[in-house]
Amino acid sequence: MIRNTWGRRRALPIWLTAFALTGSLLAGCSGTTVTPEEEAKPPATSESKQTDTKAPAPEGKTEVDEQPSDVYYEIFVRSFYDSDGDGIGDLQGVIEKLDYLNDGNPESSEDLGVTGIWLMPIHPSPSYHGYDVTDYRSIHPDYGTLDDFKALLAEADKRGIKIIMDLVVNHTSTEHAWFQQAAKDKTSGTRDWYIWAEDQGKTPSGSSAAGSGSPWHEMNGAHYMGTFWGGMPDLNFDNPKVREEMKDIGKFWLELGVDGFRIDAAKHIYEDLMSDKGEATTAKNTAWWQEFRASMNEVNPEAYIVGEIWDNSAAVIAPYLENAFDSGFNFGLGESIVGAAMNEKDNNLAFTLERTYGLFSQVSDGKFTDAAFLTNHDMNRVMSQLKDDVNHAKMAAGILLTMPGHPFIYYGEEIGMKGAKPDEQIREPMIWSNTGSDKGQTTWEPLTHNRGDQVQGVEQQTGDENSLLSRYRTLIRWRNELPALNSGTIESYASGNQQVMAYIRRTNENGALVVHNLSGTEQTVDLASKNGSADFRSLARTTDDSAAMDGSSLTLPPYTTVILE
Repeated sequence: MIRNTWGRRRALPIWLTAFALTGSLLAGCSGTTVTPEEEAKPPATSESKQTDTKAPAPEGKTEVDEQPSDVYYEIFVRSFYDSDGDGIGDLQGVIEKLDYLNDGNPESSEDLGVTGIWLMPIHPSPSYHGYDVTDYRSIHPDYGTLDDFKALLAEADKRGIKIIMDLVVNHTSTEHAWFQQAAKDKTSGTRDWYIWAEDQGKTPSGSSAAGSGSPWHEMNGAHYMGTFWGGMPDLNFDNPKVREEMKDIGKFWLELGVDGFRIDAAKHIYEDLMSDKGEATTAKNTAWWQEFRASMNEVNPEAYIVGEIWDNSAAVIAPYLENAFDSGFNFGLGESIVGAAMNEKDNNLAFTLERTYGLFSQVSDGKFTDAAFLTNHDMNRVMSQLKDDVNHAKMAAGILLTMPGHPFIYYGEEIGMKGAKPDEQIREPMIWSNTGSDKGQTTWEPLTHNRGDQVQGVEQQTGDENSLLSRYRTLIRWRNELPALNSGTIESYASGNQQVMAYIRRTNENGALVVHNLSGTEQTVDLASKNGSADFRSLARTTDDSAAMDGSSLTLPPYTTVILE
């Protein structure tokens, strides 16, 4: 396959003297939205501090830590597109809709323009979601065959789209043959592949580190560990045979042509109980993922591996970036973006990111890439969080798609699909036409939040220049066209206006100033007043043609994003 290279990037110097590792760098708790007041604030003197805005960097200035990026699109295959009329999405359906995601023609504007896909679990499983796997080397029969998957890889490659897949190694299904053998026979060769309290002299008590209640579940007179749910027994990674099997599984998919993995429940390999939380457990987790990474490098050193480390603390995420993962999903950043859009106020997220990236660059020797997103398959959809406000959704998209690293878009986010827990209702069928006329519309789950009178489908939004879908297409096109947006790092920028968020994106050769009017009223920003930014005078991109520059004064219509060079 044609592969894009994530090369080794230049590391930043260690400039962490003002950076506190205690507590969360990005305020708030997972699953909640933070307000601007809850965000980390810059020191009182920061607004008067002059920011160097020249591009390229002046001679003698440390080169920036670039983050070459792709825009990834998260697909739940069951909900996406049905090719055979059974109401369930499948791999051939994904192939049919690849041109919607990226038609391979950089001159066209009807595709979304993404360059990566993350497939949620596609292995055989007794559950609709697939996170309890019964066979790691096969394809779920609802979705197709291994040959269908190979065809998807080939067709995606033709369009310049990478594919990463969910890899769920923390646990299996209780219906996996390994567990079935282990449960019925204490002398089975796979008995020690799982964690049995009685076998290991453990007391089956304590609270799960991944949720509420006990992680212990009884079967045949013994108790096994299932941190997330009784149907998902945890594997025993102290057993070298388990580690070897999981490395072999990873190699199998890389050799088939997959470009990398999204790692589910990455910090719970050893963090099973609340009492497990701590540096020693983190060290065991990261040691395993370093071992896994080294094994994957034998097949493809450029494979992209992003971990689900559900924590808002940069200090918790950082160890996983040392010779293990390329990225950890940035949950705190997602909350900050949604909070800024909802409250129509700047919350200094760029200031926080500068310092976060300093730590991540130091730990990873300059190799990390951020993974930004708004919401995913475990969270209430962003349009529901924003109370159906399309303008707020456009601003959230504007911030997300001008962030460093790999932005991830949850399927349907680009058309404003809604959804709130329970989980099935945040994973509803993709809406291709709100008239229900599209032959590939999936029907496995009844529509609760996305019926025809609740959301406009792809067909209805295509061609409407004011639609949310058009805004996503525009922003991704900008990102693909402008090197600073595609690969640059981020520098904070004080706009002097609480309703205007601004930050600088910079590569070693290019710079761009990103400015968002988060409000519903026209705003004016004096670009020369505090930041020494006279170099940014060219209005390179705008989502509203009435945006204007007059000397150093920038006038922004409501809910507008502009890029200055």
